[in-house]
Amino acid sequence: MRVLVIGSTGTLGGAAVPQLIAAGHRVSGLARNDERAAVVRQRGAEPVVADLFDVEQLTDALQGHDAVVNLATRVPVGGKLIRSSSWAQNGRIRVEGSKALVRAATAADVGILVQEGVALAYADGGERELDEEAALDLTGPPATSVVAHDTVAGFARDGRIAVRLRIANVHGDEPLTRWIVKGASGFGPSYFGSKDGWITPVHPDDVGSAVVAALAAPTGVYNVGATPLRKHEFGAVVAAKAGARKARTVPLAFGFMKILARSQRVVSTKLTETTGWKPERPVVAPEWFPAP
Repeated sequence: MRVLVIGSTGTLGGAAVPQLIAAGHRVSGLARNDERAAVVRQRGAEPVVADLFDVEQLTDALQGHDAVVNLATRVPVGGKLIRSSSWAQNGRIRVEGSKALVRAATAADVGILVQEGVALAYADGGERELDEEAALDLTGPPATSVVAHDTVAGFARDGRIAVRLRIANVHGDEPLTRWIVKGASGFGPSYFGSKDGWITPVHPDDVGSAVVAALAAPTGVYNVGATPLRKHEFGAVVAAKAGARKARTVPLAFGFMKILARSQRVVSTKLTETTGWKPERPVVAPEWFPAP
């Protein structure tokens, strides 16, 4: 299958591209300029230079492709997390980018569209397991991922397939995790919210394998996560990696931190039963995290 990956130079794209290639797919990567095209080529994919928001350019880029995977995001890190203005570009990528992509993929006669999204869009579930039918909380930055999913759902007609992923909290060698571990090495929190709440982590490499599996899935929404655990247990792993004496939290968070403080026991049974996908790293461990 010939697959175009949007966001191929990011954390998730960097995990998905080599696994798609290993699975036997011919992989192209969208790049916004020649500099980013060089990164795409280094990752083993064929670069295609185009603007995500330009339907005509995107249509040309998609010609001859069987599938397109949209993993593009622009997530702020550190103090910028709590400022709504910092999320504007990420929101534009999801809202306007998904609209342009659906139009372009339809015009280019692409058969499969896989769209990223976040499990953080689920409402606080307390002790409940959260499957794909669980209630959503459409406030804050995660709401734009739901908008993108709703847009992409309209692609699924005339035999086309639209797969929407709700990806759990990504933790690995990526900017947000590095920020958390660095903070925890001092007096910063190792997690957010109640110590007895639930968090569902997932390693970037397991998101990459989920993308490969998604190409064989029927139209629908699918959770992608490793094994949920109590937040104090997760915090203890982070603290151990950071060399901190104990795990700290911010129980009364605000802004985006308040969203991170939700209790989310996300289960990925549907994707497993549909495609056979299972995380290679089912249980969070210090090896997931970069050194502070």
